[in-house]
Amino acid sequence: MKPTTAIRRRLARIGKQADGDIDLTEAAMVLASIDHPGGVAESYHRHLNRLARDVGAYAGGPQEAAGCALGLRRDALRQVVAKRYGYAGSEEVYGEKEGANLMRVIDRRRGLPVVLGLIYMHVAGQLGWSAQGLDFPARFVVRLDFEGKRLILDPFAGGRTLEARDMRDLYKAVAGNQAELTPDQYRPVGNRNILLRIQNNVKVRYMRAERLDEALDTIELMLLFAPAEAALWREAGLLNARLDRVKEAVRALEEYLRHQESEAGRYRTSVLLRELRGRLG
Repeated sequence: MKPTTAIRRRLARIGKQADGDIDLTEAAMVLASIDHPGGVAESYHRHLNRLARDVGAYAGGPQEAAGCALGLRRDALRQVVAKRYGYAGSEEVYGEKEGANLMRVIDRRRGLPVVLGLIYMHVAGQLGWSAQGLDFPARFVVRLDFEGKRLILDPFAGGRTLEARDMRDLYKAVAGNQAELTPDQYRPVGNRNILLRIQNNVKVRYMRAERLDEALDTIELMLLFAPAEAALWREAGLLNARLDRVKEAVRALEEYLRHQESEAGRYRTSVLLRELRGRLG
């Protein structure tokens, strides 16, 4: 489904915001509303706020929760979000577009790791707890920090705690047995990149199904809130070229050159641009 003009404008405003100023949950709701136009965002926000209240109550109430121990924070999230409300992942969700839609995930209590992680982060943030998504390639995970201590939770697996060996096993499962973790894979990921990670799941499904028009629509949507993401401009250019939309391909690749600093990437794209401009006559 195509986004309305109002939604496009809201996403474009997000594209102009600094990363730390982005309201991650609100932005994910805007994206979700495109394919779930009947969903009333306010009712979903109320549900998330109720989750936060219940997690806070488990941790001892508003006053106690603010300074409670790291282990209690973990237990409260796991017991309330995963066990009481039933949020978790399943292998089937990887084949479902709904798993990347925050509204549908709330409706069904199951979703992709990144959307489940967003819910954990929202709840923790409402309670004043430090919770960050990690730039981990195998699966989106959430790190809790308090008083110099850290715990990593896997929302997809019901909020279980991940030790270093668990992280290593997850990584090797996707990168091969010879792969080893690096400090970069424990690096926090920004709000804009979390939104990109959500929408990238949608794009990949369309690409695998050879639904190129819809994949391109998804990329163009991502460019509204991430207009400086060079790789997206290149993808848009290549897809437009495959769809024989040469003018659009040229424009997208020119934007790629504006944002890309790598000489190798710029050279390859410049060669392709010359060919496409030749087709325009």
